[in-house]
Amino acid sequence: MAPGSAPGAAQTDDARPYDALLLLSFGGPEGPDDVLPFLENVTRGRGIPRERLAEVGAHYHLFGGVSPINAQNRELLAALRDDLARQGLDLPVYWGNRNWSPYLTDTLREVVRDGHRRVLALVTSAYASYSGCRQYREDLAAALATLRSEDLPLPRVDKLRLYFNHPGFLTTVVDGVLAALDELPAEVRDGAHLAFTTHSVPTAAADTSGPPAGHGPGGAYVAEHLDVARFVAGAVREATGVERPWELVYQSRSGAPHIPWLEPDIVDHLTSLHAGGAPGVVMVPIGFVSDHMEVLYDLDTEALSAARELGLPAVRSATVGSSPRFVEGLRELVLERAATERGEAPERRALGALGPSHDVCPVGCCAARNPRPAAAGVDSPFD
Repeated sequence: MAPGSAPGAAQTDDARPYDALLLLSFGGPEGPDDVLPFLENVTRGRGIPRERLAEVGAHYHLFGGVSPINAQNRELLAALRDDLARQGLDLPVYWGNRNWSPYLTDTLREVVRDGHRRVLALVTSAYASYSGCRQYREDLAAALATLRSEDLPLPRVDKLRLYFNHPGFLTTVVDGVLAALDELPAEVRDGAHLAFTTHSVPTAAADTSGPPAGHGPGGAYVAEHLDVARFVAGAVREATGVERPWELVYQSRSGAPHIPWLEPDIVDHLTSLHAGGAPGVVMVPIGFVSDHMEVLYDLDTEALSAARELGLPAVRSATVGSSPRFVEGLRELVLERAATERGEAPERRALGALGPSHDVCPVGCCAARNPRPAAAGVDSPFD
C-alpha cells in the first residue's frame, strides 16, 4: 500500500439525490476564427491590450487555431458516461464551458428543460484557487441568475470536492512518471530530477487560495501542489528504489511584469538544472488534468526546446486525461458526495498529508479583490 493510502472504498452504486452530472471546464477555440473571440471571453473586463491577445493567440495558431481541450473533454465525457453505465448508474452527464461553446448557461438550460433539479458539478481543475475553483462557482451563479431571469426552474448545483489528492488522480500521476522515466536514456535515468509543474498565478492569489486561516490568507494552492509532489516523488522512490531530487516549478505566466507571480519558471529551472550538472529531468504537469494548450505549448514546445538547446535530456509525463483509474476515482467521488447528501458517512479517500477537502466552500474561500456572487451549493445558493 502506498504511503498515506486508505483501504478501498465500499460504497453503494447510488447517485441519489443527484439526477445529473455536469462536466464544467474552461473551453477553447476550435478553429483560427475562434482564437481572438475566445481570448476576449477569457480576459473580458481585465483591460488586456489587443496586441497582447494577438501574442497569446499566436500559440494557438501554431496548432491550427485549435485548442486540444474540447476534444479531451469530449473523451472524458464519453469515458464518464461509459463508466457510469457499466456500473448501472442512471446519471446523465452534461458538458458546459466557461469561455467557449458549449457555454455553461446553454448547458444548464438544457439540464433544466430535461427535467433535472439536483446537479453535481465536476470541474476540470483539481486544486483550490480563484481561477481554478471560485471563478467557476461565480460563473455558475451568473448562469443560474440568467435562468432565474428567464423564469426557468432553478436547479441546485453542488460542486464536487477538490480531487488533487484522491487516489484516482495521484496513482495515475505516479504511473505517468514511471512511464516517462523509461523514455529517458538508461544512463541518465537513475539520476534524473523531477520537475513538478503547475500554472503560475499572482502571489496574492496564491496567498488567498483556500479557506482563510483565521484572519489571514489560506495559501492552499501552493500547499496542495507541494503535497502532491511530495507524495508522487515518494511513490516513485518506492517503485524504483531511487531517491530523486524534485522541485515544484511554474509555467504559463501571463500577467504584467510588475505584479509578482509564483516562481521559478520551468525554463529557468531547466537552465539551473543543467548548470548544476543534472543528467536529466522528467517534467510532471501535476497542475493540469489534460494536455491542453499550456501543456502543449509551454512544456512540449517551449520547455522541451529549451532542454534540447541546453543538451539536457528531458521528457514530459502524461496528464491523467481520461485514464480508467482517474475516471473510476471521479465516479467514487460522485457516489461519496451522494451518500453524504443522503445523510450517510461514506469513506472519504485521500492520499498525502492534507486529507480530503471540504464539500462546500466556506464563505470567503479563494477570495478575490472584486468577487462576484458564487454558487455555494447549499440551501442559500450564493455567497
